[in-house]
Amino acid sequence: MYYQLTVVQFTKMLKNLSAILEKAEGFAALKKVDMSVLLNSRLSVDQFNLTRQVQITCDIAKLAVARLTAKEAPKHEDNETTLAELQVRIQSVIDFLATFSEADFSESAERSISQPRWEGKYLTGHEFAIEWAIPNVYFHTTTAYSILRHLGLDVGKKDYLGEMPFKA
Repeated sequence: MYYQLTVVQFTKMLKNLSAILEKAEGFAALKKVDMSVLLNSRLSVDQFNLTRQVQITCDIAKLAVARLTAKEAPKHEDNETTLAELQVRIQSVIDFLATFSEADFSESAERSISQPRWEGKYLTGHEFAIEWAIPNVYFHTTTAYSILRHLGLDVGKKDYLGEMPFKA
């Protein structure tokens, strides 16, 4: 279950985010706007910009899976300044997630998971996945989407959700 909820869904959302960023690149070229303007845009003065939203989405996806499986995650320096660099980061996280299998999550539900910001407190793996990791990946992906949508990028719910596994 945790493999499906994290690896499979996080990979899908990262791919959708990558595709939305590709559309943003075309939008910037069409409107003759420097891509750095889009990457530094934010919805509110007290909210992170688009670049940081993408970085955080990547970090939560990789670190959540690593913590749930007691494995090490790759480190990123948070120094991306271009769309191409952000795309490389997204792909590196997708590649990392592809190294996991369902078996890696066999002990995830009861694992105690903490972070430095939690000052010694912890969540069970189940609580961490359901109440922290999954909502945070969606929050930061949605915020990145919303920044671009607010700027006029023609994207909609289908771009955000991606391909659906419809049955006939």
